[in-house]
Amino acid sequence: MKNLALIAATATLLSSCVIINPGEVAVRNTLGKLKSNTKTEGFMTINPLITQVVKVKTSTINREVKLNLPSKEGLNVSAEISILYHVQSDKVTTILKEVGLDYERILILSSFRSSAADVCAKYYAKDMHSGKRGEIEQEIKKLLVDRLKDRGVIIESIMLKSISLPDRLYRAIEEKLKAEQQAQQMQFILDREKSEAERKRIEAEGIKNAQQILKEGITKENIEWKSLEVFKELSKSPNTKIIITDGTTPMIIDSKKE
Repeated sequence: MKNLALIAATATLLSSCVIINPGEVAVRNTLGKLKSNTKTEGFMTINPLITQVVKVKTSTINREVKLNLPSKEGLNVSAEISILYHVQSDKVTTILKEVGLDYERILILSSFRSSAADVCAKYYAKDMHSGKRGEIEQEIKKLLVDRLKDRGVIIESIMLKSISLPDRLYRAIEEKLKAEQQAQQMQFILDREKSEAERKRIEAEGIKNAQQILKEGITKENIEWKSLEVFKELSKSPNTKIIITDGTTPMIIDSKKE
């Protein structure tokens, strides 16, 4: 009998001890009534006959949701979206009283699905697969934060993880991207040919200008002046003895041949 009593006492003691882990908040439920005061991580004792402990996670939760989103053109786009959120510690009791333990499904996920559908309905399906993904994420988050205002839930981030477009739309986008790449390549070739043509035009213009300058410099006076310079140089030559000229063109007589 003593052993049975000891076992019963030990079991009662163990059932009256509750450990709250980091990232959790505990609320006492005594005879069906939630106590307003909460307990954070640590150790607490209760009367197991009349009191239960309800634990709520307050650390960041990552919930992945798969859903079909409507697009502006009326298509259904399959998406996988992550919601990062956490519950405010001082709002845990209020959430349990107003919503219950199933607060994630009733409060968060239902509001999220509605917000995501409302936002995506303003965008074309291709926008969800392009550079507007970040814009869409921010709009969904903003709308969801507004709808959950003062409900004790903090939305940290909304992330579009994957988007599956209808096959025909996906092929159309691929064909468009291919056409854009070909157009860019053709434009590059045209720009290159245009630059080469411009280079040749500038080069031809430079040759033409140089020839014009030379042509303008060949005058009677310049020729006579150059002739005088030639006479001067020839007179200094040791092989030259007689220079006969009419003033324009010299004739040289070498004395060694005489």
